[in-house]
Amino acid sequence: MTDTSNQMWGGRFAAGPDAIMEAINASIDFDKRLARQDIDGSRAHAAMLAACGIISDSDADAIREGLLTVLSEIETGKFEFSKALEDIHMNIEARLKEIIGEPAGRLHTGRSRNDQVATDFRLWVRDQIDEVDAALVALCKALVAQAESGADWVMPGFTHLQTAQPVTWGHHMLAYVEMFARDLSRFRDARARMNESPLGAAALAGTSFPIDRDMTAQALGFDRPAANSLDGVSDRDFALEFLSAASICAMHLSRLAEELVIWSSAQFRFVTLSDRFSTGSSIMPQKKNPDAAELIRAKIGRIFGANVALMTVMKGLPLTYSKDMQEDKEQTFDAADNLMLALAAMEGMVKDMQANRASLEAAASSGFSTATDLADWLVRELGLPFRDAHHITGALVARAETRGVDLPDLTLEEMQNVHPDIRAEVFDVLGVHNSVASRTSYGGTAPLRVREQIARWKGILG
Repeated sequence: MTDTSNQMWGGRFAAGPDAIMEAINASIDFDKRLARQDIDGSRAHAAMLAACGIISDSDADAIREGLLTVLSEIETGKFEFSKALEDIHMNIEARLKEIIGEPAGRLHTGRSRNDQVATDFRLWVRDQIDEVDAALVALCKALVAQAESGADWVMPGFTHLQTAQPVTWGHHMLAYVEMFARDLSRFRDARARMNESPLGAAALAGTSFPIDRDMTAQALGFDRPAANSLDGVSDRDFALEFLSAASICAMHLSRLAEELVIWSSAQFRFVTLSDRFSTGSSIMPQKKNPDAAELIRAKIGRIFGANVALMTVMKGLPLTYSKDMQEDKEQTFDAADNLMLALAAMEGMVKDMQANRASLEAAASSGFSTATDLADWLVRELGLPFRDAHHITGALVARAETRGVDLPDLTLEEMQNVHPDIRAEVFDVLGVHNSVASRTSYGGTAPLRVREQIARWKGILG
């Protein structure tokens, strides 16, 4: 196999690399995932070479058919990958030569492995963004369905993980739709920006052959060829943008996973997760552990790490290509795999989980959650400055705490002892349903507004 490798290098080296060099230099163990993209790029390149009169139509036909045979072998598991041939590009080219002979040697005319790998990797990341796009849409739809099922169910809204004000279940679910929709926007924006073809940039300076880069760009679904050959072969911004968007999305997944861990606990009982996404304990028969949510929360670190790792690889590289860039793929592949797994698991959990309406409402009615409503009433009905109303409400909360009751359980007399002008109508605003219904400002938690947003998102998501 070493002799074949030397031929591919054009005779530059007198002897093949030793085992250590082969191990550090070869990328075939991971970049074989680029096989389909590599073959797509090669087929487009061969067709262009023939159209431009650089190779014959018969050679282009042989290359095209031979590449389809190679792809079939790879997809059916019959292809034998060789580490001595370093990477997916050389493995495919060597096999193509075995199948069709001399015409295979014409395929690499007007291109280099530098623009070849940049094209393949860009195609792979673009394909991955499309998969993430579909997964995010599915997750958003699952959240909208949850929101619709409990658009007017009351629950506590939290700050500092302490009861703040009552909100609706639907409103809380839609908060995550907003987050994941921003993720969707970031991925789509990155896809549009990265959709330029490096193919034809060759090693770094372009080529003297009369190639048609617009033709290959169009064939591969790119919007245009990359305008600078130096940047074309050395740019990995597309992967960094993917990892950056993936990291923010992963952070959102982790926040939701954390809430599911908390909400499914015996202390909260806000939701019940399905058995499909839970496990038991080997020793404690009462346990039902939210393992899927916990694993999502943990896997996010791998995605964050991939982003930092590739930024670190790229930060010190002069133009153009350096072998360091071989380290771009494993990190990106791993991050993409874990993001897709986390998205699928989260969609499954959200679709299957059952919200406990009674527990949500009981929690919403405790912890002085309507204190702000009381302060607002004092301002609106008694004309007090908000700071004075805030102080009076605080005194009433302190009195309720001393008695071990919530605000609605105080008597009117107790309230009037703090401020004599308080009237019986105040109790109307101390109910959690009245509280959420009153929050009718745009973006508020009132069921009316929640249902409007549900309809909007259904229209957007399709």
